[in-house]
Amino acid sequence: MKRNQRAKRLSKQLLALCRVGGLLDEDRARQVVQRVIATGRRDRPAILTEVLRLVRLDLAQHTAKVESASLLPADLQSAIQASLLQRYGPGLNTTFAVCSSLIGGMRIQVGSDLYDSSVLSRLTALEKTF
Repeated sequence: MKRNQRAKRLSKQLLALCRVGGLLDEDRARQVVQRVIATGRRDRPAILTEVLRLVRLDLAQHTAKVESASLLPADLQSAIQASLLQRYGPGLNTTFAVCSSLIGGMRIQVGSDLYDSSVLSRLTALEKTF
């Protein structure tokens, strides 16, 4: 139990070393991982597993996926991207995709935040009420 807590605490400190200007730097993250591997510590697997989990969470928080029923015009895509950057800060990677199963509207997911204004979600909510 203490090792796991120590590994979590150490991995948070290591992740803080990987940040430059508040954003995760991939080169620093690789260097940190290489140094942890080279240390020869017995709790290396626990530390590296926790660092990997934290890196995945950080990447998810800085990735926005915008799905719509049809292709969005370029001006609307740039407006959506600008509003997401304003809300979530710099370093946000935005991808746009077409998902015809939404029927209409759009779905935006940033990390664990989900904004769903699609017709499919409204129909699903209506179906649950019956």
